[in-house]
Amino acid sequence: MPPSRSKAWPWSRRTQIWDPPTVLDLILDSPLRAIIQFIYAIFLSLRGAPFKPPRNKPKVKIVCVSDTHTNTLPVPSGDVLIHAGDLTNNGTVEEIQRQIDWLASLPHREKIVIAGNHDSHFDPKSRPPQDNGRKLNFRSIHYLENKAITLKFKGGRKLNFYGAPAIPKCGGPENAFQYERTEAPWQNRIPLETDVLITHTPPQYHLDINLGCAALLEEIWLVKPRLHVFGHVHSGHGREAVFWDDGQRAYERLMRRKRGGVLLDILPSMAWIDAMKVVWHGVKGILWQRLMVGPAGGNGGMMINAAVVYQSTTEIGNPVEVIEL
Repeated sequence: MPPSRSKAWPWSRRTQIWDPPTVLDLILDSPLRAIIQFIYAIFLSLRGAPFKPPRNKPKVKIVCVSDTHTNTLPVPSGDVLIHAGDLTNNGTVEEIQRQIDWLASLPHREKIVIAGNHDSHFDPKSRPPQDNGRKLNFRSIHYLENKAITLKFKGGRKLNFYGAPAIPKCGGPENAFQYERTEAPWQNRIPLETDVLITHTPPQYHLDINLGCAALLEEIWLVKPRLHVFGHVHSGHGREAVFWDDGQRAYERLMRRKRGGVLLDILPSMAWIDAMKVVWHGVKGILWQRLMVGPAGGNGGMMINAAVVYQSTTEIGNPVEVIEL
């Protein structure tokens, strides 16, 4: 079981940025954004599924985990198992190989792994000196590092996967695949035909407690993958539908604006206009989807933060996410 909250929650302040913001944090930061975040989540739930699998072909069951940090755990069966990085704590060959051996022992037909910032061996810049020249045995696992792969499934189904480990800088040189937040390393990197995107970092404003990457968010607006699996920010665990529409753009623009705090949020501003656009497009999206095209649309996607450890700990506390494409 994950650790319990302090009795003072939600009216205390969080102690570090990797923990989820409390109600008090959200109110002091921006009550307008706090309200819109709540309303936006309701709109997403009412709009239903952003896509539905093809009716005349078998579904592909994808099992998603991330941030196991040397832990092993029960994993549901499926066609594909994805691990979105941070297999280990220290990133040594021994730690990584143990995780690979565990993943290889699972019954899933296809297994895909990317590295995370704690998996230091994969990045020559962060690799422990004692591991230089040592090799890993991936067995039947597909390791993706800025690489794409197409997998075939029953019924003639094909899915294109792309995996990349890079993250905005969050620690010292022992952390792998880091880049400065002012950089935009994702530009033109992700193939446009990608169905399933796997990154270690979340995109900004989606299951990231505001720690994700803005450059990644802009790039996936071009690609619009059906599924985006990531981890890194343990407290962002969960899933979120994306519809790639004007309502989502208004929401992201509002989240991007400078925080005004309680007093400045009361004053009329462009943030209020974006907030009204979120509400308008949310209502319109619900009416369109429910009354015109049914409960499931076809052009959206799903984002999954698959971190299985709880908040800023390395203890298992979040459920494994499963989705059908």
